[in-house]
Order: sequence, then structure tokens, then C-alpha cells
Amino acid sequence: MEYELLKNINNPDDLRKLSIDQLLQVSKELRSYIIDIVSNNPGHFGASLGVVELTIALHYALNTPYDKIVWDVGHQAYGHKILTGRRDQFNTNRKLGGISGFPKPSESEYDAFGVGHASTSISAALGIAVAAKRSKENRKVVAVIGDGSMTGGLAFEGLNNAGSLNADLLVILNDNNMAIDPNTGALNEYLMDISTSKTYNRVKKDVWRILGKIPEARNIAQKIDNGIKSIILRHSNVFESFNFRYFGPVDGHDVVYLSKIIADLKNLPGPKVLHVITKKGKGFKQAELNQTQFHAPGKFDKVTGEIIKSKSDRPTPVKFQDVFGHTIVELAKQNEKIVGITPAMPSGSSLNIMMKEMPDRAFDVGIAEQHAVTFSAGLAISGQLPYCNIYSTFMQRAYDGVIHDVAIQNLNVVFCLDRGGLVGDDGETHHGAFDLSHMRTVPNLIVAAPMDVIDLRQMLYTVQTASYGPVAIRYPRGSGSIVDWKVPFEKIAFGKARLIAEGSRVAVLSIGITGELVKEAAEQLKADGIQFQHYDMRFVKPLDEEVMHHVCQSFLHIITVEDGAVQGGFGSAVLEFMAKHQYKNTIDTMGIPDKFIPHGSQSELYQLCGFDSNSIAEKVSSIW
Repeated sequence: MEYELLKNINNPDDLRKLSIDQLLQVSKELRSYIIDIVSNNPGHFGASLGVVELTIALHYALNTPYDKIVWDVGHQAYGHKILTGRRDQFNTNRKLGGISGFPKPSESEYDAFGVGHASTSISAALGIAVAAKRSKENRKVVAVIGDGSMTGGLAFEGLNNAGSLNADLLVILNDNNMAIDPNTGALNEYLMDISTSKTYNRVKKDVWRILGKIPEARNIAQKIDNGIKSIILRHSNVFESFNFRYFGPVDGHDVVYLSKIIADLKNLPGPKVLHVITKKGKGFKQAELNQTQFHAPGKFDKVTGEIIKSKSDRPTPVKFQDVFGHTIVELAKQNEKIVGITPAMPSGSSLNIMMKEMPDRAFDVGIAEQHAVTFSAGLAISGQLPYCNIYSTFMQRAYDGVIHDVAIQNLNVVFCLDRGGLVGDDGETHHGAFDLSHMRTVPNLIVAAPMDVIDLRQMLYTVQTASYGPVAIRYPRGSGSIVDWKVPFEKIAFGKARLIAEGSRVAVLSIGITGELVKEAAEQLKADGIQFQHYDMRFVKPLDEEVMHHVCQSFLHIITVEDGAVQGGFGSAVLEFMAKHQYKNTIDTMGIPDKFIPHGSQSELYQLCGFDSNSIAEKVSSIW
């Protein structure tokens, strides 16, 4: 495609010079451009395709960047980035040194708020709207939130506050019945009730067609519409109970109508909700049919939709998440008390394996991490054994529940923290950098990090053999080096390290996946006759004090390596132990420095942070 119109759109001012009928062609070109680029440079695909028309309509009807658009999560904002001066840089999306995969104010004035986690848009947009009012600015503020994000409690806190303040705010509910996996819960059923009621939608359309051309009749039509909803749908509108005026549902792929209705609504004062029905993956058949897989599919053939997998003669190592998913099913068959919980990430965490095989014992609670934790606490205090699987970066949102609802009561909850450490292309909003630091400060909580998938399997097994209280098992995104992982279950000693390699002069203490990097460094140094001692510590809390005393008494130089924040993390725990026992060893701590790490591949980021295998080898050599 030549991109006849898109190639001349360098910012929304260029878009607004077009006639409204030309927006149909812009939609076609923008969708094709996203397919062209993302098929070769992987990213979040289906969500951005689903909001092409909505994105164009917003920038056409609003005066951006003076008017503000706040995107929820932001993985649907690719079209927004392309239209706001980043078209020619879009092929660098999510690459080291390239543009971010999420809205980022430091990147563009059109990115009104930095996002990456769900359900934040309404609260942030409300703050922007209130600030505009205080500054006597007539700027319009729009929050674009997906129906999946509406399952998060923060979204309802924002709605409640915005309604009570009578804020001049437009919330656009992008309703596609999907987050990453299909949505669950009562809210989803409610929205489906509205969007699929043929009687309601037919009557609504007739009322608006009859009254729409009469001056000042839109308010009358809206009141009639509210009555129709109450009669036909048998319940009042949930948004109107928050003091929001509700409009919709409308076709989210009719760019002309969307442009007109947004232009109308922006001049209507007070809090408003526009309910927009879209299809995730719209315009790419395979993405429409397989919406979960094409949320972020990796490289694919833009014609056939076939996923392009890297070719290798070697067997593919198993992913940590898949070992979790299969192992919990094995354990649940042996232990009837085991249940699984995830906040809207069943496929990402592989809990979908258990959900399929044991649907009454695996729960997707929606994008509601704090609820997931406290729900787990309720299960645990009633004698169940919940394995609560939450991405590390999202567990930050539930930290209060970990302390107040689980740890204080010393409940048997197993927190499975997926995506611990540097996750790669999603960048600073998604790195699991802080879990070791904030988890190890909590009394009663055991904090473990397996070096490999077999160790993960054995930890998952061991934790259900006794009442350990709360345990956090933290593991990385992706695979290690192991293919044959399904070994017999074997109980391991909690709080005990394991010796990986014997050596002299220098002791290297690793935690989690960094043990693999240390092993690679050891191989590099063999040719130089350098052989150091290496311990996989396994546990940040409790530390193996027997091993720690031995190391401090036997090695002058100690190096700690972690895929987590150095401040307050594993290295800090070792330093605290040394200070407590008055050891004077020389110690180097390697890990994530005290700054937010950008996006890039995991290997690139390990190198950037200085704890890749080459950096470890260089550090040992410099001491040797």
C-alpha cells in the first residue's frame, strides 16, 4: 500500500485538514501500516487494530495536544503514536533506544500520561480535568478505558470521585469483551447485556433518529433512552449511578459517526461515558479469530497470519510459566486443597491449563490484583491452599494485601510471581525489579527464587507438604536452558542454598535465573585458569546462614548477582548479614541499578545493567 494519506499526516493538525469522509481511507491505511510493521517487529497487535477508527476520531474531533487523551494500559495506542509524529520511528517500537510500546510523556507531548498498568486512566484524567478547571483552561479531557480494565477497583474509585466532583470528563469505554484473555465477572455480563440486546438497540436507534434533528432534543432523547434501558434491560445503568451521563453503545468501527459524536460530547459539560463496541484484531482475520494469541503474537506472516517461529535443530527449553501451569495441575490432583488464582492473566501465567482441566478450582478474578491477594487470604483461612499467580510488576499493586491480609495472619498462601526481573521489550512499567526488595521486608514471608525450571517444580511441590505460612516464589519471563523438566517430585529444604561449583579466592552468590549467567561466566574463565566458588542461594529470606558464615570465613572477595534492584534486594540482605556478624569481606553487588530501566531485549538489558555473563566474568577477573 502506498499510504497516500497517511504519509502526509505528521501530526493531528494534518489529520484535521482532511474531510470527514477521507477518514475512511485513513482508517484503512493506518490499519495496514500497523499490520506491516508489527508483523515484522513484534508488539501488542490486536488491541491497537481494534481502536483504529476510535483513535482517528479522537484526534479529528479534539484539539490535541491541548486537549488530553489518557489511554488505559496503553497497549492499544500504536495508532495514536503513528498519528502523533512517530510514524517513521514506529519500526523502532519496543527496541533498545527506540520508542516505547506504551504512552510516555517524555517521548511526546501527545502522550498525556505514562501508563502500562490497567485501570489508571479515569483517575489520571480526572486529575488533569480538575487541574484544567483550577487553571481556568478550557481543555477537554478523555479517558479511553477497555472493558477489561473496568474490572479493576481503581477504575471505580475514579468513577466515584469524578461523579461526585461533577468533573468535565469524557470516559470512552472500549468494549470488545477481551482483555488479553476473555473477560470474566458480573460487569462483563452487564456490558454484554447492553451491547447484545437487539430490542434495546433497535428502539434506541429509532428514538435518536426521530428526535435527533429537533433542536435541543438530544437531552429529551437521552432521558427516553434511560427509560428504555430500565424497562428492556430490567436494571438501571451502572454508570449513571455514579452521576455519569451514559451514551451508547455505538459502533466503534464507524469512524465518521464516532468523529461526530465525540465532537458533540466534548461540548457537553460534566462527566460522561461513551460506550463503544469494537472488535479486537479488527481488519486482520486471524487476529479476529484468535484474539488471545494475537494480543502480542511475535513475528507473523502479514498475508497468511502464520506465526513465524525461530528455526533451531535443538529442542526448545520449557518456559517457567508452563512448568508452573502443568505442575500445579499435577499437585492439585494429589492435594484437594490446592486452588489457583490469577488476576486476568490465565494464558500469560499458564493457569489456563488448570482452568481447562479443573474449572471449579482455578479462578480468573479480573484485573484486580489486591482482590486476588485478599481472596486468596479468605481461601487460606478457610483451609484451602491458594497458589496466587501474579506478574511481579502487578504484585506491587497488591502489596498492602500481602502485609495486612496474608502475612500478619501468617496464612498459607503461595505467591507465584511470574515475570520477576527484567522482562525485556515492555520496559520500565513491566520490569519486575522490586519484588525481592519489598517482599523480604515482610515478617512471616518466605521469599524464594529458583535458578531453573526443575527447581521451580520442586519448590511448588515442597510448599504444599507443610504449613510454611506465606511463601513468594519468584521466577523470570521466558525459558532457562532445561528441556526435560518433568522429573519426580522431591522435597527441598527451605532456606538452604546449593553449591553449584567449587573454587577459590572469590565466592559468587547468585539468586534466581542469574545463576545461569554465573555458570556461563565460569565457562568463559576456565581457559584462564580461574575457578571461583558459586552458590545458588535459592532463598532471599531466610538466607542460608550456615553457607553465609562459611563464605564470609573462607573467601576474602564476595560477589552477589541478582536480576532485581540492588537497593534493598539480595545483595543488601548479604550486606546486612555481614554487618550483623561484623565480617569485613570485600563485596560487590551486581544487579539492577537505582534507576528505571528502558525497553530492550532481556540480554541487552542484562548487559546494560552490568550483570550479563561477560560483566560477571570481567568482575571476577578484576578481583582475581
